[in-house]
Amino acid sequence: MSILNTIIERAKTTAAKLVFAEGQDPRVIQAAYKIVNDGIAQVTVLGAESEITQACRLAGVEACNFDVIDPLSSPLITDFARNFCEVRKAQDLTMDAAADIMKNRLYFANMMCHQGLVDGVVAGSIASTRDVLRASLQVIGTAKGIKTASSSMLLDLASPSPAGYSSLLFADCAVNPNPDTEQLVDIAIASANTYYTLTGKKPKVAFLSFATHGSAQHESLGKIRQAAALTLLKVKAEGLDIIVDGEIQADAALVPSISARKCPDSALKGEANVLIFPDLNSGNISYKLVQRLSDIAVYGPLLQGLAKPVNDLSRGCSAEDIYGVAAITACQTI
Repeated sequence: MSILNTIIERAKTTAAKLVFAEGQDPRVIQAAYKIVNDGIAQVTVLGAESEITQACRLAGVEACNFDVIDPLSSPLITDFARNFCEVRKAQDLTMDAAADIMKNRLYFANMMCHQGLVDGVVAGSIASTRDVLRASLQVIGTAKGIKTASSSMLLDLASPSPAGYSSLLFADCAVNPNPDTEQLVDIAIASANTYYTLTGKKPKVAFLSFATHGSAQHESLGKIRQAAALTLLKVKAEGLDIIVDGEIQADAALVPSISARKCPDSALKGEANVLIFPDLNSGNISYKLVQRLSDIAVYGPLLQGLAKPVNDLSRGCSAEDIYGVAAITACQTI
C-alpha cells in the first residue's frame, strides 16, 4: 500500500481541524472540498466571498462543504491582534499595527492555530516558503528543545528501497541554505520525529556526504561528522529510539550490500530511511531530480521544528498534492 494511503486512513481517525490560507486558489478549493468529502478533516478556507466564489467556479465546486472566513472583515481580528501583541511584546507593537498584520491571511491562519481554533495550517500554493515560515515563526514559534525550524520532503516510492522501505524522508530541502553543526542536529531530530509520526517506523538517520567514515579529507566534512556525533549524543542522552550515522555516502546509507563493503561497522547497515543533506543546494537538487526522473510522488516541503503543525506547499503543486499534504498535516496533529 502507498504510504499516502496509509496516512489518509490514519488522518481519518484524527478529527483534525485544518485551515487553508489561500482560498483564492482554485487548487486549494478543489483539495479542501475533497478533504472534507472524504472525511479526512474539517476545513476552514480563508478568503473574501468574491474570491471564494470565483475559485469555486474555476475548481468546478458547486457548493462549499467547508467553512469560509474573510480575514479582512472577521470579528476575530481584535482578539488576534491583542494576542499577537503579547506574543511579540518585545517588538512593542501597537494594536493598530498588530491588527494590520493579522489581516494578512498567513498570519491570520497561524493565529487560528496558535489560539486552538484549528489544529494545523496548510499554505504556500501562492505564498513563498519564506513568507509561510516567517508567519509561523512569529506567531507559533519553534517546539521545545528546537531552535531551528526546517523542512523535509516525504518520498512515496513506486517500488521499495533496497532495504525494503516504501517511503523515505529528505531534509532540509527548502529552508536553511547552509546549516551549521547545531542546526543540522535540530534538522536531524525534527526529521526523525516527522518520519516516525507519518510512518510509525523507527527512524534511521544518515548524514550524507561525498565520503564515508573518513574515506576522504576536506574541510566541508567537519560539520557533517560533528553533527552526526552530537546527534548521537543527544539521542543517547534523551533515550530516543533513533539510529544515527555519518558522514556516509548515499549508496552506503541506502543499500545493505554496499554498506557491508564500504562501512561494515555502520549502525545503519544500509537501511537509512531519513537522509540529512549538508546544505540546501544538495537537498533541493536531490529531491527535484528524484521527483522528475522517476515514478515517485513527493510531498512537501513539510515544515518541522514548529510548536504546532504547519505545512508549506510548492507553488507548482496540484490539487492532489495539496490533498496529500493536508492528510499529512492531519496526522501531525495527533
